[in-house]
Amino acid sequence: MAPGGSNYQDIGDSRSVCSDYGIAPESAEFKNSPFRKSAAVIGGKHGAGSNSAVHELLECPVCMNPMYPPIHQCPNGHTLCVKCKSKVHVCPICRHELGNIRCLALEKIAVSLELPCRYQIFGCQDIFTYHTRLRHEQNCRFRPYNCPYAGSECAVTGDIQYLVTHLKDDHKVDMHDGCTFNHRYVKSNPQEVENATWMLTVFNCFGHQFCLHFEAFNLGLAPVYMAFLRFMGNDDDAKRFSYSLEVGGFGRKLTWQGVPRSIRDGHKTVRDSLDGLIIQRSMALFFSGGDRKELKLKVAGRIWREPL
Repeated sequence: MAPGGSNYQDIGDSRSVCSDYGIAPESAEFKNSPFRKSAAVIGGKHGAGSNSAVHELLECPVCMNPMYPPIHQCPNGHTLCVKCKSKVHVCPICRHELGNIRCLALEKIAVSLELPCRYQIFGCQDIFTYHTRLRHEQNCRFRPYNCPYAGSECAVTGDIQYLVTHLKDDHKVDMHDGCTFNHRYVKSNPQEVENATWMLTVFNCFGHQFCLHFEAFNLGLAPVYMAFLRFMGNDDDAKRFSYSLEVGGFGRKLTWQGVPRSIRDGHKTVRDSLDGLIIQRSMALFFSGGDRKELKLKVAGRIWREPL
């Protein structure tokens, strides 16, 4: 495990014009994914494919995203999308000063196109008009997942198999097989509660992966600790499972039972919704025993599949 700046212990191809203008592609979904290049493949409706050359014409030379009407052009006919036009003053191709010229011919072509979802490489077989395709892709169930690591910001995206390897190799997250677990968390100075997140373990269970998180933060003015589980997959599949968490000591016990949240929901979203085991610091110190100057929490958990 690679904790995010804490002393908790888990005992158990871009184009040159982009850099010229300082404009990054707006959709960075594939930026750090091995699927970025292959995702640009354009197919068609049951073999009746779209013209890839036309598709390339509809790619903005600045941000490299598809252009949607209104599409602008310079006096020499070089096109760019409306968002990039608002950020640059000269044509990215010929450096001619930009006016306010619309490329109506290309706009008409765009409206007439039918294209497959950009996530066809991941399994989406739907075909859309040029306009409805963008709306669909924002919520396509086959779109890549964001890296669920919570110890630091990570821009890597990919399918579940790729992210599991990424978590293990790049974030050094512990991987365990099994549906029950016991973890102990130790902190030498529990009086200091900083906003911090840790992804402690990934469990391989029922052929799926579950991420166990532990966080310390202030809930209002009250310092608390929180443990919760996220499912590496979509929300519909996550609802097929349940889990329980338990922490206690000296004749007292706190338990939590819930449904793991999909990693489509960021860890901050889950934390802010308080969808997990919440432990107030005073209770955490009671469970730790001794002189209450060191945090020693033992969290046990179990994952099970709900009957269909």
